[in-house]
Amino acid sequence: MTKRQMALLACTTAVVASGLGAAAPSAAGWRVHRVQPGESIQKAVDAAKPGDTVLLSPGLYHESVTITTSDVTLRGLNADSAVIVPDPASGSACAKAGNGICVTGTEGKRVERVTVRSLTLKNFTKNGLWASRTDHLKVQGVTAERNGQWGLAQERSVHGVFSHNIAERNGDAGLFVANTVDREEGAQDAKSLVISDNRLLGNRIGVTVRRLRHLTVQHNEVTGNCTGVFVVGDESAPRAGALSVRRNHVYANNKLCPKTARLPFLQGTGIVLTGTEKTLVTKNRVEDNVGTSPLSGGIVLFKSFVGALNERNEIRDNVVLRNGPSDLANRDTGKGNTFKGNQCSVSEPAGMC
Repeated sequence: MTKRQMALLACTTAVVASGLGAAAPSAAGWRVHRVQPGESIQKAVDAAKPGDTVLLSPGLYHESVTITTSDVTLRGLNADSAVIVPDPASGSACAKAGNGICVTGTEGKRVERVTVRSLTLKNFTKNGLWASRTDHLKVQGVTAERNGQWGLAQERSVHGVFSHNIAERNGDAGLFVANTVDREEGAQDAKSLVISDNRLLGNRIGVTVRRLRHLTVQHNEVTGNCTGVFVVGDESAPRAGALSVRRNHVYANNKLCPKTARLPFLQGTGIVLTGTEKTLVTKNRVEDNVGTSPLSGGIVLFKSFVGALNERNEIRDNVVLRNGPSDLANRDTGKGNTFKGNQCSVSEPAGMC
């Protein structure tokens, strides 16, 4: 543990023990701003300086919170103790957009090293957490449930970490990362973004990775969604891909979701790649995903819905069992895709198991 972490831990412990609501300085000068239910989280965040922590006492908070200051931590004592839900009377831009927490930089300057940890975000009409133009954002130990669109989401961001979160019963993806959501652009370099050790349950899609490069999706439990992991590319340059999906347990994603303007109905899909290149899918357990959608199956390659092909992707050393209509499916005409070393029973075309 670093000196900074030891000082912050000592300060946090002192504040919790004292029950004082005011900010308390650490030996190193960083401050912990404690918030009680009924008090304003936003007021404490606005008062925080780089290095400070805003600590939420257990309870229910009716609020949306915007973070624009770098190197600030917002956290509860644990994920279940501090619960943030909408305030219909709030006039903030974050609240009006339907989001719980907004971490936002600007076009000229990303907000850096923000941490959101150990709290619950639920019932927001849009997103539990929305981040745009961030660098080294960490979202850890957060529960996002029953939000209208995405549980946890970011765009135009680099070097992020989403780990040990729970995203459950959100309207679209439990966890969504993209280059941008407001225009058509080529894939962005995510610069080693990590999505790790999350539980993604009962959403429309467990994890969506859209038009990004250079990231890892690993060690996640993905179940009860309509589709488990969806890696999306298109014809734009640079292409989406050059990423890895590895060591995830993706099982029984058999919920039925109706078609949208962009996608057919979804059901029974484990991992699907559309319009991507140089993606490594390896050492995953993909089991019991069964449906009748064009995308149904264990691990599926499908050309994107604007016609972009998958090319030079490697599907290897996965355990892919009891999926339907097949464990492995290459429903694409792209070149250079390889399937090897997988444990499976049924493939399209035959002979890949």
